[in-house]
Amino acid sequence: MNVYSKLLTNICSCLLCLSVLSWTNSEFTSASEPSAKADSPLEQVSLDEPEITEADRDYWAYEPVERPPVPEVENVDLCENTIDRFVVARLEAKDLKPVPLATKRQLIRRVTYDLIGLPPTRAEIEEFLRDDSPDAYENLVSRLLGQPGYGERWAQHWLDLVRFAETDGFEHDHVRPEAWRYRDWVINALNEGLPYDEFLRLQIAGDEVAPESPDALIATGFLLAGPDMPDINLQEERRHNFLNGIAANIGEVILGLRFGCAQCHHHRTDPISQQDFYRIRSFFEPLDLFTDHPLPGATEKPTKARVARNLTKKVPTSKVYMKGDFRRPGPEISPEFPRVIQTTPQTLHLEETADGRRIAFAQWLTDPDHPLTARVIVNRIWHHHFGEGLIGTTSDFGWMGDSATHPKLLDWLAVELIESDWDLKALHSLIVNSATYKRASLPNDNLTDEEKSLWKELIDQDPNNRLLGRRNRRRLESEAIRDSMLSVSGDLNRRTGGPGVRTELPKAVTSTLLKNHWKVTEDRAEHNRRTIYLFMRRNLRLPFLEVFDKPDANLSCPVRSKTTIAPQALHLLNSDFARERATAFAARLTRDVDSEDDVPSKRINLAYELCLSRKPTTQELDDCLGFLNEHPDEDIALVDLCHALMNLNEFIYID
Repeated sequence: MNVYSKLLTNICSCLLCLSVLSWTNSEFTSASEPSAKADSPLEQVSLDEPEITEADRDYWAYEPVERPPVPEVENVDLCENTIDRFVVARLEAKDLKPVPLATKRQLIRRVTYDLIGLPPTRAEIEEFLRDDSPDAYENLVSRLLGQPGYGERWAQHWLDLVRFAETDGFEHDHVRPEAWRYRDWVINALNEGLPYDEFLRLQIAGDEVAPESPDALIATGFLLAGPDMPDINLQEERRHNFLNGIAANIGEVILGLRFGCAQCHHHRTDPISQQDFYRIRSFFEPLDLFTDHPLPGATEKPTKARVARNLTKKVPTSKVYMKGDFRRPGPEISPEFPRVIQTTPQTLHLEETADGRRIAFAQWLTDPDHPLTARVIVNRIWHHHFGEGLIGTTSDFGWMGDSATHPKLLDWLAVELIESDWDLKALHSLIVNSATYKRASLPNDNLTDEEKSLWKELIDQDPNNRLLGRRNRRRLESEAIRDSMLSVSGDLNRRTGGPGVRTELPKAVTSTLLKNHWKVTEDRAEHNRRTIYLFMRRNLRLPFLEVFDKPDANLSCPVRSKTTIAPQALHLLNSDFARERATAFAARLTRDVDSEDDVPSKRINLAYELCLSRKPTTQELDDCLGFLNEHPDEDIALVDLCHALMNLNEFIYID
């Protein structure tokens, strides 16, 4: 489904490009064929670079980020930090109020999944419920941000963006040596609280920033994470496509702009010319793209990995390519920053050497005055906490992107991130400690008439929750569903790092692979590692993960699909993995509850707490007891009950 959705999106984008007027009506003229005339309307693309107008620069995304004043609100008691003032002010302007906060049980489950991607333990829940101090929740957030699971959870979001896989893709899908090291670097960088500006600098120019540091070199795996076709007939074409992929991906991931649209022609809607695209690409022209380099500090047998190194000290020639065709080089081009993003005139001074280009580019990206870098990452983090960004199109801040629901809040948070020395953990803490984040997602059965009216009015006037008066209920991602099933069954292996693990696959899947493409990891305990540590083959997703919308790694994925299809229920009901987890879950309940008194009730209570982070209602307890008592085989009955709990919507959705 993901592949077809992305294909349809690309087709629509291409049709849109053809339907929108170009910036100029001048006829396409090839630099290599000066007298050539356009022979069809599709070729009427001008290489003359359009000027950047004042109207272009006045677009909000290209204007400097400035801290807006915090709005005054009437209902100050509804606000727990500055975020809430921006939200409540918008609600009050519509004569609305936000709904009450979620319960403590709902909050610990919500924030634990959001920050570490796993359910809270029974001990964590009990400790949080007992703690009546005003800072109990804030302390919980701090503990979660300090756990290894934080990096494992949030690294996956970054890997989705950068197209990470451990293989090349295309027909042969060759394994990339030591590719997993980049995945581990991202996890460790997030856990260690590496500032976001440094996080970016190392990924773009780690080899130039710290050439003797293995970690800095591994960080440059960011540049080399995309798909590749090593067996292509023309290596010149291979290099051309890969460099274009680097430039396009940086444009989307860091700048939130569809730079890739300009590799063949001037962007149809945004002030990004074809020259702008190839100026960005020229920063990366010196790269040695397809060589495995030894990492510094290696022992007798050096470890080689695909990391960024400059191919030569000599400054390479960069060109614009007519219609993006590598066989049609046009005028020479020099490294420069996109013209529209420069709020003040800038001149790039580079020595007559290939070294230093990417450092200069990284420094420009992370300049506190840059209008996009902070806005884009703040919006991405907001998206993953709320299910939708303050700008819904998280990788498109251009003219065709969504409008911001709370533009002043976005800018306030961007300034906050910069002034906190780009501290991502501080940003997470600020967001999840807001009352906006803590709001209830569903009305409960004990609402007063006034609260019922409040809910109804909010849903009637703001059905899509654009004003953030309540929380959106969200389904867990595929990785979190799998990890949760391992966690509640007591079998989750928390070992971190190392080469990707290959678990058992159905024969129907392995029969489609080339020989030796999936050698199952011998140590069975490794199969129960967190999903982020599973081997990531570009041309293959585990069926359980794919059915719950795990994206492929051929394209950057800023927002995952949210499908509801029959195979999801079938996998939870019938897959070997689901049945194994239910059996292990039942064994855990039997092992942990072995007292003489009221064993069935205690097991049911424990099952609900582990699975749903709450106790069963009286009716649920009675129904479960009735099921266990009526079943002829006590052991099988307990397995079936555990299986049923993991098939509840409540298990895979977060309130």
